[in-house]
Amino acid sequence: MKTDIEIALEAKMKPIREIASQLNLDLEDWEPYGHYKAKLSDQLLDKLRDRPDGKVILTTSINPTPAGEGKSTVTVGLGQALNQLNQKAVIALREPSLGPTMGIKGGAAGGGYSQVVPMEEINLHFTGDIHAITTANNALSAFIDNHIHQGNELEIDARRVEWKRVLDLNDRALREVVVGLGGPVKGIPREDQFTITVASEVMAVLCLASDLNDLKKRLSRIVVAYTYDKKPVTVKQLRYEGALTLLLKDALKPNLVQTLENTPAIIHGGPFANIAHGCNSLMATQIASKLGDYVVTEAGFGADLGAEKFLDIKTRAGEFEPDAVVIVATIRALKMHGGLDKKSLDREDVLALQKGISNLKKHIETIEQFNLPFVVAINQFPSDTEAETEFLLDWCKQNKAPVSLVKVFTEGGKGGIELAEKVIEACERKEGSLTYTYELTDSIEEKMTKVVQKVYGGEKVEFSSKAMKQLKQFNDLGYNNLPVCMAKTQYSLSDDPALLGRPEGFTVTVQELRASVGAGFIVALTGDVMTMPGLPKKPAALNMDVTDEGVIKGLF
Repeated sequence: MKTDIEIALEAKMKPIREIASQLNLDLEDWEPYGHYKAKLSDQLLDKLRDRPDGKVILTTSINPTPAGEGKSTVTVGLGQALNQLNQKAVIALREPSLGPTMGIKGGAAGGGYSQVVPMEEINLHFTGDIHAITTANNALSAFIDNHIHQGNELEIDARRVEWKRVLDLNDRALREVVVGLGGPVKGIPREDQFTITVASEVMAVLCLASDLNDLKKRLSRIVVAYTYDKKPVTVKQLRYEGALTLLLKDALKPNLVQTLENTPAIIHGGPFANIAHGCNSLMATQIASKLGDYVVTEAGFGADLGAEKFLDIKTRAGEFEPDAVVIVATIRALKMHGGLDKKSLDREDVLALQKGISNLKKHIETIEQFNLPFVVAINQFPSDTEAETEFLLDWCKQNKAPVSLVKVFTEGGKGGIELAEKVIEACERKEGSLTYTYELTDSIEEKMTKVVQKVYGGEKVEFSSKAMKQLKQFNDLGYNNLPVCMAKTQYSLSDDPALLGRPEGFTVTVQELRASVGAGFIVALTGDVMTMPGLPKKPAALNMDVTDEGVIKGLF
């Protein structure tokens, strides 16, 4: 089979004006970024306010493994399949980060015959949104250091500057740095850190903002540092919310592209799910809901991370509920959760599958706790054997879990027709309201404990001495009514990436808390999670090149 990039480069894309026309958009509703990309107006949502909402379908998965799950591929394939069934579907996805693209994980544009295109542009610079977020974030860092250097009117304690610089690449050398060296004219020396751009609070703010005015308000609430008296210092006090909004005004506009089968796709925002809240922008989801009868969206990594944050954070911010959930699993990944080595995955091993299926069972239970109907999507691989497939289907039947075998990677929308039909049925089964994991009136400790116990299946939460001090500080400052955003390894239900399957009786250790007041949640760093990833021994970038004719090679 051809590579993803080879398939994408052969795609028969429609001019973006035709995709806009499919959605009945007027000329003032969009602006072209080349032939096949467009920015949607930030006024479009207000214009569509009175239209009925389409049904929202959330795609999540089991805990990811190096074997691959294909969640974005299934998301794109499902959207294409719904359109083949003559349903008006729109896809909503996150923008890929250059860190994983050039590192080990790969892009986030789907794969095979279920991709969003132009894939190479989406996976690289796209429309410059992430660069704008990087610039706004680092401009704020410059404003803070300049304020301290120019007299420090707000009495910022340089030892308590919470705002970090960012870069949208995996660069472990920047995890701990010192800035301001070189003498009095170079600034005030202090320790600093870089995080990856997609973990920046600016990214979270942009993705949860409802419009330009809300964006400015959220930016103004960002806490950047503390004074010598340990009082918070905000962007509003520094008076830079206008400048930051200016840098982000175009990035706030969602991006319109298409799939290989010309299904409309809105791609906007890209927060990591193991560090940030892992969902595309609220504006993108809401606009897609107004333009389509069905919206197929996804949240990063497994249901313990992206889906939990989508349901406990994003739906609260947007005051909406999904109508159904798709839980993506592969036989290969389940065998890894059952203890099989990656090198042996092509070998039939029903026993390993039987052991690893506990991971899928936990994620099903999690979605059921949210009171949402679901369908299990088995993303098929050539190495799946008849015995393994029959075992998994029988297990789903015995556990009353609606299930569908999916071949969208090799067949596009055609390979997801059965899944689409079952998802439509699931949407009709929805009864009652979404049940949250916790109430906003719960204490910060209670919220985190409920996530660990209900979603991860753990026993309790422990806090480091640093986190305990921050708990008291945040309670004193009135931040205790905010949702929580758990930063945790994606590979395990626990905070230990080596504990695969369904571990039980474990304790999650919170090392540090960060108050993302602008975004509207408290971030808890657990275990050994890093906010600036590193590159592998052989980064994916080693295989990337461009020919003399300008054709991209090696991009997946």
